[in-house]
Amino acid sequence: MGNRKIKHFAIENRIEELTSLAEQIDNLAEEWELSPALAMNLNLVIEEAISNIIFYAFKDKVKHEIKISISLENKRLTIIITDNGIPFNPLEQQQPDISLPAGERPVGGLGIFLISQIMDEMNYERNKNENILTLTKSI
Repeated sequence: MGNRKIKHFAIENRIEELTSLAEQIDNLAEEWELSPALAMNLNLVIEEAISNIIFYAFKDKVKHEIKISISLENKRLTIIITDNGIPFNPLEQQQPDISLPAGERPVGGLGIFLISQIMDEMNYERNKNENILTLTKSI
């Protein structure tokens, strides 16, 4: 089985929650002895994925919970982000044309591209009214 570490977080669908989440991820990175560069990338990936969820997944003004689980096993880091918003598969979003000058690119869409550049794998599934985004990276 190896030495498996796992940590769970849950936040509300408010953009203000990202700050404390980032701090918790920094603490986790320290605890698990991840490199500062990796910790920064982790935060970037999670922030991009979660801000997408906060902005697009919920059509009501009700509080929703977004769950994040981060695990590390055999030098493989896995982030699973779950929300009960509308079905939204970020992997089906059009990739930005980064050859265009910044001013001509459509707004948004860079988050998913960024995540795909940082992580090795991205998977999406819809299960029991939940969006489940799984991101993995070998470290």
